[in-house]
Amino acid sequence: MQAPFLTPTALASRWNLATKTLSQWRWNGHGPQYCKFGKLVRYPIEDVQAFEESKTFQTTGVPLIRLENSKE
Repeated sequence: MQAPFLTPTALASRWNLATKTLSQWRWNGHGPQYCKFGKLVRYPIEDVQAFEESKTFQTTGVPLIRLENSKE
């Protein structure tokens, strides 16, 4: 079972980014949705996975279309 949230450090490691990049994305309104608990920032794993799927492409500039009843 996966933890329901990722820390900024865990997400930066997952995507091979600097934590500062995630901080800038939050400031600019980019990236996956996140939650704040006091000063702690956490990323719900479902939102991270949805963001990753939204950034999946079949070819340059053409998003990958997933059909719900596809037999692929």
